[in-house]
Amino acid sequence: MNKTAQIKKNHQFIKFRKLVIVSILIGFLSAFLGISLKKITEYYEEIFFHEVSVNPIFYIIFPVFGLSVIYFLRQYLFKKKENKGIKEVFESTKTTKNLPSYKIPSHFINGLLTVIFGGSTGIEVSTVVATATIGSVAHEKENVFRQYKTELICAGVAAGVTALFSSPIAGILFALEVISRKVTRAFIISNVIAVSIAFGLLTILKEEPLFAVSIATWHLKAIPYFILLGILAGINSVYLTRCVLFFKSQFGKIDTHYYKILIGSAVLSISLFTFPQLYGEGYHAIKGIFGSSSQLPLTITLALTFIGILILKPIVTSITLASGGDGGVFAPSLFIGAFLGLLLASILNTFFHVNVIPVNFMIIGMAAVLSASIHAPFTAIFLVCGLTNDYTLFFPILVVCLISKYTAKTIYPYTVYSYSPSLIK
Repeated sequence: MNKTAQIKKNHQFIKFRKLVIVSILIGFLSAFLGISLKKITEYYEEIFFHEVSVNPIFYIIFPVFGLSVIYFLRQYLFKKKENKGIKEVFESTKTTKNLPSYKIPSHFINGLLTVIFGGSTGIEVSTVVATATIGSVAHEKENVFRQYKTELICAGVAAGVTALFSSPIAGILFALEVISRKVTRAFIISNVIAVSIAFGLLTILKEEPLFAVSIATWHLKAIPYFILLGILAGINSVYLTRCVLFFKSQFGKIDTHYYKILIGSAVLSISLFTFPQLYGEGYHAIKGIFGSSSQLPLTITLALTFIGILILKPIVTSITLASGGDGGVFAPSLFIGAFLGLLLASILNTFFHVNVIPVNFMIIGMAAVLSASIHAPFTAIFLVCGLTNDYTLFFPILVVCLISKYTAKTIYPYTVYSYSPSLIK
């Protein structure tokens, strides 16, 4: 009896040791992939955006070229399979189907090309699926890992999100709230190790927060206005979700893929020419309004510009994705939230003289729209705090994220990840 117990104990120890080793490997590879994609995208997006600013003809050339290259790569290099985003990860965790290894270069390359050539989305979902694939491939390599498929996929996702947003807590929470939705001992072990390795790599590389923002304080008198922001964020997120579903449905009826590319690039070109802020991830535009938010007087022209951006961004993002671009709603949600927050703060200060702090509204707006778009409030809180490396606004962000999520769920109970085609009207 003692011998049987000892053998079982040894087997458990070997399994634990292998889980630790593979989690370290997944954490390093996923973080390296996430950091590389982020750095390469930032570098080339800045160069290409400068080119379109100097030569507006590139507003026409870049979108059609980018979408065409992605199409030909898919046809001749990536097995003619369209990328479905995070839905691919869900399918893998809920079935015996594994994520094929070609998804790593497919999402890496297509995500990069989409953004640098002006596609109005972000690399976050491309990173999530590519890093989830790293976890999926690792799970296939050893029989002992077969029961840990979801945990290892989540470890890759958590490390990838950590690499992008410098927040290990956001990485684990995203894997939990969106992918796994349950906690096991193996989940805790693999994910904590993976995000620790990812954060360690960020520390060695001395990665700076994406947004260098100074947050001094917040005032209790602003709470009613924060609540209003949460409700508006929920409404905007539903608009984004419905746009994505609608345009994917409409473009799905077009049989000739090159018609999709031509229509998509035409809409994208006109939109980018009208509002250059919509180019790529849009982080350049967010940094710009962060820098000038306190000195930005609200004029009719500026208000109409902000409203136009808020109306157009979900449409352009949806068409980018529907016409073959790779990406998701992470970056668009942060973008919409920042502009929504600044618009609301500017209206309140200009017409109602309540003297709220615009930067606070921008940061809370970013978290609120993301929370409502993916129905993951705790991920949104730590992700946005990680982006700014500041937790001063933690309490108002918590309140507003919960309000925005439940506002969105009340209006429309699905996200772009959870919808079924049968739900599209």
